[in-house]
Amino acid sequence: MWRPIVGLGLVAGLVGVAYFVSNYSTEFQRDENGRLRRVTIAPRTDLPGSDAAQPPGGTAGSAVRIASFNLDGLDDKKLANRQVHDVLVRLLSGYDLVALQDVRAANRGVLVRLVDAINAAGLTYDLATAPGVLEGGAEQYSAFLLNTATIEIDRSKVHCVEDPAGRLRHKPLVAQFRVKGPKQSEAFTFKLINVHIDPARAIEEIELLDDVYRAIRDDRPREDDILMLGDFAAGYDRIGPLGTLEGIAAAVTGTPTNLRGTSSADNIYYDRKATVEFTGRSGVFDVMRQLDLTLQEALQVSEHLPVWAEYTSLEGGYSGYVAGFPGQKTR
Repeated sequence: MWRPIVGLGLVAGLVGVAYFVSNYSTEFQRDENGRLRRVTIAPRTDLPGSDAAQPPGGTAGSAVRIASFNLDGLDDKKLANRQVHDVLVRLLSGYDLVALQDVRAANRGVLVRLVDAINAAGLTYDLATAPGVLEGGAEQYSAFLLNTATIEIDRSKVHCVEDPAGRLRHKPLVAQFRVKGPKQSEAFTFKLINVHIDPARAIEEIELLDDVYRAIRDDRPREDDILMLGDFAAGYDRIGPLGTLEGIAAAVTGTPTNLRGTSSADNIYYDRKATVEFTGRSGVFDVMRQLDLTLQEALQVSEHLPVWAEYTSLEGGYSGYVAGFPGQKTR
């Protein structure tokens, strides 16, 4: 019986070694004579979906990271809290492009001050909201925050989805972008639909998301890379007809997206067949662990956690694919 036992032990040992190599890095430090002084073992930080693999800190030139974050009622009073201010500056400056929801102000002033604080470190972030978004007494809105060193926006295409019947409390905000760095004809271009579903009307509003997605996808000039991201007030397995569209996938699954671990409402949805630029790297930023905050400190910033996904800078993921901006892509 000893041979089978030895064989099973060998298999188990090999599995353990494979797991260790796949999930941990080892650093050997030697003295000037080549003698081993210290061995450092730590979790790998380059794993897809790993919290440790995500900003703050920026991204490499071959890829960009797009995020969504519900600011949970950001207003002047909230931003005046020094800790909230500093956390937002550090957190948001780690992404190339962020879809923001639930800003509560009569104008863009609170976001302008936040961007100024981010750019005080020598960065070049900017804002985009739809023209007239604050008209008619509206004091709750969404916006895009973009690093202009890595992303450019077609401001003529920034708009809110038309909703004459008023079926959506927060009209989705739409904009078209292109990654900077590669040749313009080969750079990744895409549209974002920034969604904020009203929890009190979630059942009715979620039913409309597939229509919103198709309308933006089929709009002219046509863009095949459509990302719908934001706060959906429901988990990735409860997004109604949107989830039945061919190819639609969620960038984040199986992970809560709020501080208390009770919800996965925040996400990024994309067409897996069209958006081959998705690198497979995505995740939820653990604000408490990564920024060393208590639950109460983190709750002052937001009940929600940022969700993110990474995309190649090149259209189609490789050189030679020609893209128009704006316009339909051709080979």
